[in-house]
Amino acid sequence: MKFGDLLSLALRNLFRRKTRTVLTVLGVIIGTSSILVMMSLGLGMSRQTRQLYESAGSMKTITVYSFNQKGNETEITDDTIKQLKQLAHVDDVSPQLDASVTAKCGPYEGYLSLTGVSQHFLKELPLKSGSLPPANTDTLSLLYGNHFQDNFYKVSKNSSANFGGGNGGDVHIDPLKDTIFYIFPEGYKPAPKNSSSDSGTSGGASAAAAPASVATETSDKPQKKYILDTAGILDGGSSGYNSYSYSVYCDIDTLKNFLKQRYRKYLVPEPKLNKKGKPVDYYVYSQAYVFVDDMNHVSEVQKKIAELGYQADSNMEWLEQSKQFTGMVQAVLGGIGAVSLLVAAIGIINTMMMSIYERTREIGVMKVLGCEMTNIRDLFLVESGFIGLLGGIIGTVLSLLISLLINFLAAQGGNEQLSVFYQNAEGGSISYIPPWLALFAIVFAIFIGAAAGYLPAKRAMRLSPLAAMRNE
Repeated sequence: MKFGDLLSLALRNLFRRKTRTVLTVLGVIIGTSSILVMMSLGLGMSRQTRQLYESAGSMKTITVYSFNQKGNETEITDDTIKQLKQLAHVDDVSPQLDASVTAKCGPYEGYLSLTGVSQHFLKELPLKSGSLPPANTDTLSLLYGNHFQDNFYKVSKNSSANFGGGNGGDVHIDPLKDTIFYIFPEGYKPAPKNSSSDSGTSGGASAAAAPASVATETSDKPQKKYILDTAGILDGGSSGYNSYSYSVYCDIDTLKNFLKQRYRKYLVPEPKLNKKGKPVDYYVYSQAYVFVDDMNHVSEVQKKIAELGYQADSNMEWLEQSKQFTGMVQAVLGGIGAVSLLVAAIGIINTMMMSIYERTREIGVMKVLGCEMTNIRDLFLVESGFIGLLGGIIGTVLSLLISLLINFLAAQGGNEQLSVFYQNAEGGSISYIPPWLALFAIVFAIFIGAAAGYLPAKRAMRLSPLAAMRNE
């Protein structure tokens, strides 16, 4: 018997008992849509978790801190940067040099930290408008986070400081239009040494002398104000916030040149002191960023950095931990949906068994006329498989509609907590059904239907032709 004949006969048999077939298909629809929607919630959580970490920084970047795993301070110097660059699978390393400044703009005043990083780091940042700060120039230009103004407060004699928009303030500063004045700290100044000859005494005066070197500030001298160029503004993503939103970045080499002109041999406003209390003559960085060539090598490189005695972390590390959690969630949700599909499979078995009892005489006639056993088996398998196919297709379409409805309600703020969590990244959605999952659901429904029809098909093959012919 040809497959076309089997299919035609199977369809006629199914539609002979329309109500029973529709109810059986409905069971498969419910089972398929249940498992699809449940898995889509797990996949949506996994997808948004990944996008959240990606919005916080590159998945191929490792942050190295200036302390080890025991909490002891470990210097990050230019020698450290060279050492990190020599590690396998490392594309580049960017040190981070910070300079604290006071910023003033009209009635607003704030405290910012100018973060000097390499061009590689700057190119990783999401740019909204303008351009990146140029490399190693004489003019210091800044790249602002989209919420940098939250570091400002309105200066008022009659009220306390009210910072930024996030805390109820009303600070509006556009660095592309408004003039911002920057005041750098006076920096390190060694205290003058007192000598016994100056005081006219030989003992007590020298004993009461000031320390060899201290950091002092001069208040009688007017503070010099700088106007720095604006390179651009960073993008905050769909949520408007990310790890760069409150920062101000610049090219590290340009920042070094600027600070060196002001602080001369001390290099930075607050140089690190050696054991003798003297400023060191090299740069000490707050942290460094290691750029790895591939995501699959991040864990390996991070382990090597830890072996060098530095504390390091990466978004990839947190992502791997979150994958374990989301994997468990997907398994639980998928298991809940699978129960519905199992019930649907039992319904298919019941339908096919009832069909055998009703068509016993028909099966006997087919055997007497010389129909092969495999044809009888295939007939029932095609019938049960078609029930799975029809239920799988309708169930998948229904799941897609439910997924759209869930995402629409979340986007409308139906649940504020869920909306905040799932829409902090680009393209945020609670339910996510990729094409491969929809195709898998249909194929799996066909398989479940055929598997459920296997036992009834075997029973039909074993029927005795004579007993079947005598059946009324």
